[in-house]
Amino acid sequence: MRKTLMLTAALLAFSAGAASAQKTVKIGFVSTFSGPTAAIGDDMRKSFELALDHHGRKLGGLPVEVIYEDDQIKPEVGVQKVQKLIESDKVDFIVGIIWSNVLIAALKPIIDSKTFTVVTNAGASQLSGEMCSPYVFSTAWNNDQTPQAIGLYMNQKGVKTAFLIGPNYAAGKDMLEGVEATFKGQIVGRELTAWPAQVDFQAELSKARNAKPDAIFAFYPGGPGIQFITQYNQSGLKGQIPLYTAFTIDSLSLPRLKDQALGIPGAQEWVRDLPNEANKKYVDDFRARHKTDPSFYGAQTYDAVPLLDSVVKAVNGDLSKKDEMRRAAEKADFKSVRGNFKFGPNHIPIQNFYLQEAVKEGDEFRMKTMATIVENDQDKHFQKCKMPN
Repeated sequence: MRKTLMLTAALLAFSAGAASAQKTVKIGFVSTFSGPTAAIGDDMRKSFELALDHHGRKLGGLPVEVIYEDDQIKPEVGVQKVQKLIESDKVDFIVGIIWSNVLIAALKPIIDSKTFTVVTNAGASQLSGEMCSPYVFSTAWNNDQTPQAIGLYMNQKGVKTAFLIGPNYAAGKDMLEGVEATFKGQIVGRELTAWPAQVDFQAELSKARNAKPDAIFAFYPGGPGIQFITQYNQSGLKGQIPLYTAFTIDSLSLPRLKDQALGIPGAQEWVRDLPNEANKKYVDDFRARHKTDPSFYGAQTYDAVPLLDSVVKAVNGDLSKKDEMRRAAEKADFKSVRGNFKFGPNHIPIQNFYLQEAVKEGDEFRMKTMATIVENDQDKHFQKCKMPN
C-alpha cells in the first residue's frame, strides 16, 4: 500500500511537471481590424508577430498562442471582446487596444480579474491617474504628452495664436488639452468633430481660416487623418496657415499622402531612425517582410513582447505569481526599440519626445527625426495614481 501511494504521488508529480512544461502562454490581442482605421490594427499585428518570431514564438521559454479580436472602434464591442478573452478563452495576458474610449470601457473587467495587460497605444489619462492598476502597463504614453511636446515646439517657432481641431472622444479631448497645457499663446478656436464617422472637415477648416491664427493644430489618426491632410491642402491653407499635428502623419498614411505631408511637423516618442540596435533590427526586418516602414503603433506593440518575455522568465512560467510579475515588469528589463526605457510609478513610460517630419528619399516617403523636443518626460497624472503596494 505504501509503495502504491508513493508510486501514485510520483506519477502525479511527474504529471504536474509535464503539464507545467507543456504550458502555453495564451495572449488575447485586442485592436481594430475593420473599418477606416483597420490599417493601424494590421500594423500592430504585423509588429507583434515579428517580435514573437524574434523570440522564437516563445515567452520565457514557453510557446505562445495569440487570439486576435476586433473591437470595431466601439467601446461596447471592445469590452465584450475583453470579457470573452478573460472568461471564455482564459488568456494569461491582454495586449493592444488603440482607442482611449475602448480602453476605459475595458478597464473594469481587466482590473477586476487581475488580468495582466500591456496597453500598446490607448493613452487615456484615467489609466495614468485614478484608474491605474498594479496589473496594467503601457508601452505607449499618456494622451496629452505628445501634444504637449508640440505646444512646446510651437512656442519655439514663435506661434502666438492657434486654432485646434480634433475628434470628439476621450483621446481627442486629451490631445487638445495637451496643446493648451504648454502653448503660451492664445487659443482662438477649438473644434471637436464626430468620431469616427466625420471625414469632411471643410466647415472646421473654414472656421480656422476665418479666425486667422498663426497656426492650426490637428489630431486625426488613421483614415480620417488622410482626409484631413488632403482637405487642408485642397483648401489652400497649407501656404497660408502652418499646420502642426500629433498622430496624423505616419508611415501608414505617407504612401497615400506623399507630397501633401511634406513640411508638416509632428511629435512622437518613436521614429524609425532612432539609433539603437533593437530598433535597427526591428525596422530592417519589418521592411524586409512588408516592404514598408513600421509605424509608431507597431513599435509600441513590438516592445510588448520583450517586456512580457522578461515577466514570464522572472516567474519561471508560473503565471499565478501576479505580484512577482508586476515587480518584474516595473524593472523594464528589456531592450526597447526606443533605447533606454523606464516606467513611472503609474506604469506609464518616462521617455523622450521627438520632432518628426515626412521626407522624400528617392521615390519613397519616410518619417525622419528632426530634433529632440523634450527628454525623460513624465505624464502629469501620475500623482493621481494610488498604486497599491
